[in-house]
Amino acid sequence: MVAELAAAIALVVALAAEALQWQRTKRIAQLAFGPYTTPRAWVRCAPFITALSVAALVWGLTTLMLVEPKTHTTTTIADGELKHLVLVLDVSPSMFLVDAGPDGQQSRRQRVHSLMTSYFERVQLPNYRTSIVAVYNGAKPVVIDTKDREVINNILEDLPLHFAFNAGKTDLFAGLGEAAGIVKDFPPKSTTLMLLSDGDSVPATGMPEMPPSVEHVVVVGVGDPVTGKFLNGSQSRQDASTLRQIALRLGGVYHDGNEKHLSTDLIRSIASSESKSVFEKLSRREFALLACGIGAVLYAVLPLLLHYFGTAWRPGVLESTTRGVNSTSRVGRKVHRRAPAASL
Repeated sequence: MVAELAAAIALVVALAAEALQWQRTKRIAQLAFGPYTTPRAWVRCAPFITALSVAALVWGLTTLMLVEPKTHTTTTIADGELKHLVLVLDVSPSMFLVDAGPDGQQSRRQRVHSLMTSYFERVQLPNYRTSIVAVYNGAKPVVIDTKDREVINNILEDLPLHFAFNAGKTDLFAGLGEAAGIVKDFPPKSTTLMLLSDGDSVPATGMPEMPPSVEHVVVVGVGDPVTGKFLNGSQSRQDASTLRQIALRLGGVYHDGNEKHLSTDLIRSIASSESKSVFEKLSRREFALLACGIGAVLYAVLPLLLHYFGTAWRPGVLESTTRGVNSTSRVGRKVHRRAPAASL
């Protein structure tokens, strides 16, 4: 508000000064603008352009004086470029069954680690803060907003998170609800939520609602979707239909990660920071710099425009007219000298 108040005061003072100058200019209008005492039509806008350029300069300089200086370091990331990735990781015992990967020789948990390793190799990791929520028959946050790649690797690779839960039935909704609570205070459209699971039956109601901070939802399935493995007397395989249904209900996309990594197009769509236009990325500091530049250029160029293009009146005698008069005088003098000789 200080910068806006200073700009308003500067605008009022500049307009008052231009009004006074306009009254003084009227007294010498014939000297300045010729017999018609009028400048070109655009000159009537000059006082307002001057006043606005002064106000822009005052606002820009005052803003730059008050805003926090911008530092340029390799570790500093602008708020608009910071992204959050939340992984809802299924850690139920079925994730340790070996039937995943192109050759079926990876456990489902190892396949998750392989998928995310490929993902992190193709995104700008410094721009990300990663949170991981473990889900089994409940949900527990493991790490929140870390930028340490080794911490993420350790959790995804071999950390036995299933020991943190009592034996029971997998509840994927609990993990989604925990993730929604973590990201609810994040900036809007700054978060990608990724569910990594072999699937499980889900109720028809009770789907957690994602807050405005979640922009993308990706559900990744692991495990053989056709031939399952027996676990505790029952067959376990990737429940692709359930995972696809969860993605649909959350407004996201489903990817079968059992044989293929996340596609480049999918990663580009969820990892790109091009959601904002150039002007939306400008901060108050950049607008202040623009105001200073535009105001200074207008204030400096306007007097030159007034001098050369302010009026069509050009006082003085044209050079061609002067030459014509001199030539006539010379001819007249020559005729006058020849007259006496002709009379003889």
